This record gives sequence, C-alpha cells and structure tokens, in this order.
Amino acid sequence: MFFGSVTVSLGIGLTAILAPSSSAGDDDTPALVRATLPVLAQEVVPPAEPEPEEPPAEEADPAVPADSGEGRRVVFSQGDQRVWLVEDDGTVTSTYLVSGSRFDNLDPGSYEVRARYRHATSFDNSGTMEYFVEFTTGWSEPIGFHAIPVDHDGQLEQSLDDLGVALSAGCIRQDIEDAAFLWDWAPMGTPVIVV
Repeated sequence: MFFGSVTVSLGIGLTAILAPSSSAGDDDTPALVRATLPVLAQEVVPPAEPEPEEPPAEEADPAVPADSGEGRRVVFSQGDQRVWLVEDDGTVTSTYLVSGSRFDNLDPGSYEVRARYRHATSFDNSGTMEYFVEFTTGWSEPIGFHAIPVDHDGQLEQSLDDLGVALSAGCIRQDIEDAAFLWDWAPMGTPVIVV
C-alpha cells in the first residue's frame, strides 16, 4: 500500500510531487506515475531529415553548328564563343567555351592550321601564351588558338569564369588544359572552320 507523497524527477528537467490517489489500482502505484511512465518510456523520434535535392541534370553539350564542314576539323563559333574538335565520323572529341576577339577582325570561313608555337609572346609584348595554334592573320598579326595569356607579373589576363565572353584582341583564348589538348589534337594542315 502507498502512503504519503513522493517527489519524482521525470528526467526532463521537471519534478512532480505525487500524492496518494484513490485510483491507485492493484499495484499501489500512484495514478500520476502510471499515467506519466508510458509517455516517458516512448522513444523520442527526431524530425525526419529533409530529402536531399536532386543535383541539376547536366546540360548536353551544344551540337556542332550546321554548315561547319565535314571530316576531322576544329570549329569555332564566334557567336557562341565555343570550340568543337570533330572527328572524321562527326563525333565530337571535345567542346568548350573560349574567349575570341572583341573586335571584328576574323571573317567566317575555312582555314587550316599553318603554324604552331609552344611558347609565344603577344603582339604588344604584354604577356606570353602557351600552345599557340595559328590559322590566319588578322589586321597585322597572327590569329590562332592559345592558352589565356599570362602578363609579366604571372597573372592570367582574364579569369576562367570569363571564358565564353569575347575579350581578346584577335586570338581565341582557352583554358590551358584545353589549349594543350587542341595543340596535341590539331597538327599542321588541320581544317579550322569559323562560323
């Protein structure tokens, strides 16, 4: 039989003072304890984690421009500021954003690789360029594909994030990895199509 009152810590920062109850039942346990214990014994379930968001679907690379020739070739779109390296069967080996000329000094048409320079200096001696693949001449200087120029302080003349924007004085600037790949992929005589 239960006599008197009992102070019980409920383990969650609360304390209850239990007094005898006439509804104690057969086991002499006060009613408040019988009512509280099942609640305290329940498993605490944390809120569900939100479902992770699906990563955005990768966008498909743009198709090679129509009327850009056939066979193995380099295609440069001035409007898209993009290069495609196309195999004989039409398969695209690589495509990537570049930065072509901000001036109107390159006419659309068919050209071919006519010179290659592993290291080159810009026409105004403001910096150096790696993997220069020349295919024509602009107003007075060679035009080709090359890595983003590095100035005399060792800084890139533009950021990689700016690829896709026409920023050069005539040539087509590339990330150095893309420039090295094109250098290896396009030997002398490789067709270059500018659209």
